[in-house]
Amino acid sequence: MANPRSGGGKTARFDLVNRAESMGARVWSTSAEQDAASLARRAVHEGAEVLGVAGGDGTVSAVAAVAFATDRPLLVVPAGTRNHFARDLGLDIRNPVSSLSAVTDGVLTHLDLGVVGPHVFVNNVSFGLYADALLDPGYREDKARTFASLAPDYLKGTQGVEADVDTPRGTVRFPQVVLVSNNPYHIATPRYLGRRFTLTSGLLGGIVLKGPTDTPPDLLRALRSQLLGQQPGPGPAGDAAIAWRAASITLHGRGQQLLHAGIDGEPVTLPLPVTCEARPGGLRVLLPRDRPGIPVEPVPGRPRAPRDH
Repeated sequence: MANPRSGGGKTARFDLVNRAESMGARVWSTSAEQDAASLARRAVHEGAEVLGVAGGDGTVSAVAAVAFATDRPLLVVPAGTRNHFARDLGLDIRNPVSSLSAVTDGVLTHLDLGVVGPHVFVNNVSFGLYADALLDPGYREDKARTFASLAPDYLKGTQGVEADVDTPRGTVRFPQVVLVSNNPYHIATPRYLGRRFTLTSGLLGGIVLKGPTDTPPDLLRALRSQLLGQQPGPGPAGDAAIAWRAASITLHGRGQQLLHAGIDGEPVTLPLPVTCEARPGGLRVLLPRDRPGIPVEPVPGRPRAPRDH
């Protein structure tokens, strides 16, 4: 499956369709009529043994859901703008062609996956400012304007996540932001902020930004303290953020039944309570043998998690 619109047209610029077909792959491109998930299901119906996907994180996540449900290995070609999942796989996001080598000489490994209700996520589920931005009709065309229009209400505390979230430091009510990631993000140093050095810990990462305080918090300091198990410093910085690891993370309702969320950059609405869970080893991924980035640890013998939805 290839998304011709991802990454400003990377699929065409790198001639990925022709290159993949020359290696024996059959390629379908997404369109207004057929999205990546429906094409992946069609490929399975027609006997595909491996599901390859060229696109950004949203496209990759959609095909990963089908791969998980049908027990097919996933092959990722980074052809999006950010390529967060591909980057954390250690793939060369500057040269997506290099990932095609996995078609003929790949290494099969088992990686973790996150699930929330009927959905899966390879990167994260977000609640709050980012989730609301995704619902804005103009978000894709002007992301900066969208965030600028939404941020003031969050910073003032008049807007937040309409739910309570359980954390190791107690229940946080009406947080500004809740981010649940498939394996914890690195937040101890600015250089690798937001990276995941493993996708095989079997745990989710949770980050909660609490309500506003009189002084803007140093969020990086606060999160770093939590990740390293240190006592938070005095003042609002130490009280503003909580970061932890867990097999499951739950958000409870505050009088309403539905909650807006962003799953791997795509807007969804979820019924409360919302429970995110880790599926250790739940996704099989076919990787090229040579990967220039910081690679995930291959776990070829790890058992797959059961698919119960």
